[in-house]
Amino acid sequence: MKKILTLILCLVLCWAPVSVCAFAAEDDEIFTEEQIAYYENLGLQGTTVNVYNWGEYISDGSEGSMDVVSEFERLTGATVNYTNFESNENMYSKLAGGGVSYDVIVPSDYMIERLIDENMLLEIDWNNVPNRSLIAPQYQNLFYDPDQKYSLCYNVGTTALIYNTQLVDEVPTSWNVLWDEQYKGKVLMFNNSRDAFAIAQALLGQDFNTTNESDWNAAAELLAEQRDKVNPVYVMDEVFNLMESGEYAFATYYAGDYVLMNENNPDLAYAFPEEGVNIFYDAFCIPTCTQNKRGAEAFINFMHEPQVALENAEYIYYASPNLSVINNEEHSLHGNEAVYPAEMPKGQYFGNLPQNILELQADLWTKVKSGRLSTSSAADEKKIYIEFAAVLGIAVLCVAAKLIYDGKKKKFEDLSDVYGKNDYRS
Repeated sequence: MKKILTLILCLVLCWAPVSVCAFAAEDDEIFTEEQIAYYENLGLQGTTVNVYNWGEYISDGSEGSMDVVSEFERLTGATVNYTNFESNENMYSKLAGGGVSYDVIVPSDYMIERLIDENMLLEIDWNNVPNRSLIAPQYQNLFYDPDQKYSLCYNVGTTALIYNTQLVDEVPTSWNVLWDEQYKGKVLMFNNSRDAFAIAQALLGQDFNTTNESDWNAAAELLAEQRDKVNPVYVMDEVFNLMESGEYAFATYYAGDYVLMNENNPDLAYAFPEEGVNIFYDAFCIPTCTQNKRGAEAFINFMHEPQVALENAEYIYYASPNLSVINNEEHSLHGNEAVYPAEMPKGQYFGNLPQNILELQADLWTKVKSGRLSTSSAADEKKIYIEFAAVLGIAVLCVAAKLIYDGKKKKFEDLSDVYGKNDYRS
């Protein structure tokens, strides 16, 4: 009898995990049985995937959205350490500084080009990322990774000029409104050098990727002039709360983010300035510091599962390169002109810059923000120099007059010694 009970118990225990998985797959309201089996069989249980992404750039479970990271952990059994960066430059500094281990990063086009040039990325094994086939052809083999070895496009976007219709009377058509002194203290400006310089370069009619140092100096002078005239607040992720508060007239940011701001404050609107905008691509990459390349490839693939890609697009309001999203007419942003414009605005792409220009750009940006490259400061310095020169000139004249007087006095005394005072005077 005991043997029979033992046999029955063994059969129950052996059958239970299989049946639980089967029921879990059947009851899953998000993913198919095939998708669940694929991720369960990757062998990632107990591993860690370190993801380094922009802030507010993934569906996180808030307001009824999918918690993408949690779903990946549920399907794979892996743990995700998810952290944010504010700019490509900050992300690069963290990687270049060493001592970190990221498995997935999400840089922009020009930064990907730089990371490739500096051998800081690993080639992706596309056999482990079958969802590459869901990416529209126009978003593959892009200029920054022409052989499609190191990256898979995540989102597409443009910069835009966001404005408050309660504080701005007319629809702005040019970036030059950001220099209008009537909006002093009411302008939010990019707090990253590349995007900020691009606005000045657009106004000056420059190539965003110029290697002419005088061009960068001219753009920096224009940004310094803006700082003196309107005292902009330099922000990145803070732009959401600040612009939605209704206290600011203008913000330079990304068109996709405008849609989210507009939901929270209907008084906000956007424009693509006539001088042109930056058109950018953000993509998934695997840095050489990775400790879990297979987990990284699984995460990249997961981000382009149709359900996940749609959830991300709905949450972050950027144009998805995923065909399942592009062709989905029920997508809430389908046809939205800010995200999927029928006609792309005039724009330029960012490319990688040579080291001397990168160093010059960084130095100029620091000077602009600190006020050390300031038109008012330059004027004050010029005034000081003029005043100093005037004082110095007066001092020189006084010394010269004294020397002349002393010379004449000595000559008089010498003649007096020779002729006598009375004879000389007569």
